[in-house]
Formats: sequence, structure tokens, C-alpha cells
Amino acid sequence: MRIHLAPMEGVIDYLVRDILTQTKGIDQCVTEFVRVVDQPLPRRVFRRFCPELENQCRTPSGVPVKLQLLGGQPEPMAENARRAVRAGAQAIDLNFGCPAKTVNKSDGGACLLRDPNRVFNIVSAVRNAVPSDIPVSAKIRLGFADRSNYMDNARACEDAGADELAVHARSKADGYKPPAYWECIGEIKQKLTIPVIANGEIWSVEDYKKCRAQSGCDDIMLGRGLLACPNLAQQIKAYLTGTHSSPMTWHQACQILHHYFRISLPIYPQKHAGNRIKQWLMYLRLNYPEARDFFEAIKRERNPQALEAAFQRQLADTTDARIRA
Repeated sequence: MRIHLAPMEGVIDYLVRDILTQTKGIDQCVTEFVRVVDQPLPRRVFRRFCPELENQCRTPSGVPVKLQLLGGQPEPMAENARRAVRAGAQAIDLNFGCPAKTVNKSDGGACLLRDPNRVFNIVSAVRNAVPSDIPVSAKIRLGFADRSNYMDNARACEDAGADELAVHARSKADGYKPPAYWECIGEIKQKLTIPVIANGEIWSVEDYKKCRAQSGCDDIMLGRGLLACPNLAQQIKAYLTGTHSSPMTWHQACQILHHYFRISLPIYPQKHAGNRIKQWLMYLRLNYPEARDFFEAIKRERNPQALEAAFQRQLADTTDARIRA
């Protein structure tokens, strides 16, 4: 059983991949998508999205990373897959799942699911372009405007030569609203011979149990659930081995957030200081009431020194609370 870290554009960058894979339980990562239009991309673009190329496509803790491409034309996708492999990529993932309007209007992501032939042609072109020992995978949703053709798209990926398929259990029109239609993934799993990875609405060990029962998938992909509880993968792995792992405390989650703030500060312009941690707090507050209070305290703050001071106060308060307990 493998747990994959989902590719969340603008959210899970290489720093977050490093942090989350340090908590153990994650077996595979996928980068944010590299946008392909009609031009060959230079090596530096692949390295910007996937610095792990310098480490044999592994995070510092040793978890493999796939490089993801997004685009609507077979030949540019194939050429850039070749270039990515020459740059050091050891696995290529193809994005047919992004629901963002700007992406779909630019002929990328979930809009391609309207025509399974286009999905087939892109997967086939990439599969033929890279060496046979380089895995090629795809990520789809259950459809675009509705969930009527998910089997056609799943079969198109397999017939075109994909080595495995991740399925987000909603259509583009469904967005991220519950429920997740895990039973549809179960139908795909029954019909395909390649590994199928279930994705969508797994926030807890109980959700994992339901997803596994309905989808029949051994492998899962976690995204928002891991941001809301950074050791969720570890909890699921513990359950599978008959042991127990408790959710992180707020103090532990805040320590992770503080570390991310410090290491990301030099990466982004000062006027955006704290934006990424505020974004992460939006997920953490689903499990931690303290995250909601902390977000309210810093939501308008952009000064790095003030943000650092806020972290110090927060961590001191949670330390004092643990001592009193």
C-alpha cells in the first residue's frame, strides 16, 4: 500500500514536500504542474518546479518525486517529457485533473476529459517519447461537466500505455464539494489492469477505511487532508500495521508551520511574507481551533519580524498550556 502526496498547484511546493515527507508515511510525491504550451522548455524550468532533480528525484528524506506536465497538445507534451527526462526526471505524471478556470480556458487540465481521444493521444505521445524504464502516470477526475465518461477516460489512459492512474473522485463541475464518489473509482479499479490510486475527501483514518472499502484501492493520494493534519499518512500506516498513531498536537503543527515560514521567507518577495503560512492555516483550522485564532491574529500582518514574534508568542503559549496540563 502506497500513499501519494497530491500535486496542489500554488500550495505544495518543494519545501512543503520536504516538510511533509519528513513526518513519514508518504511513499511518493508529484510536483506542481509544469505548464506546456507549444514551446520546448529550458532545463531551468523543470528544476524550478522540481529541485529534487538534483537529488535523483527524491526529497531530502528519500521519497521519490514525479515531475508533472500539463498541456493539451501531444507533440509539445512529448518533447517536454523528453527534455524533463534529460534534465533528470525519473517519472512523468500527466495532469488531466486541474479544475482551475484559467487552466481549462488555456486547453489544459480537466477540460481534456471531454474528449477521451485527446487523453489517449497525449498519454500515447509521452509514453512513446520517453524510455521504457521511465514510468508514465496520469491523474484524472471523473469527468468535466458531469461524471458520464470516467470509464472512457480511464481506459484511454491504460490503452495509451500509462503505468498507473490516479483518480480524483469528482468531476470538474463537482469541484471540491462533498461527497467524493469513491464507488466510481471502484468501477475503474475493477476494469483496469494497471494500479489505480484513489484521491479525494480523505481527511482521517475513518475516511481512508471508507474510501478503501468503496474503491477497492490499496493506494491513495492525499492533498488537503495532509495539510489539515500533517501526520495523517503516518496515522493511516499505523492503522494498517495494527498500531496507533495520534493526530499531531497543535504545538507540533505550529512548529512545522514556523519552520516553513522561516525556510520560505527568502524565496518570496517581502510584500508576500506570510502568505503561504496563512494559506496553510486555512487547512489546519479544520482540525485545530488554535489555528483559527492564530490566523485571525496575523491575517493582515506582512512584516517578517512581526510574524516571527507572533510565532514565538504562539509557541510559548502552547508550551505553557502543555506544562499546565
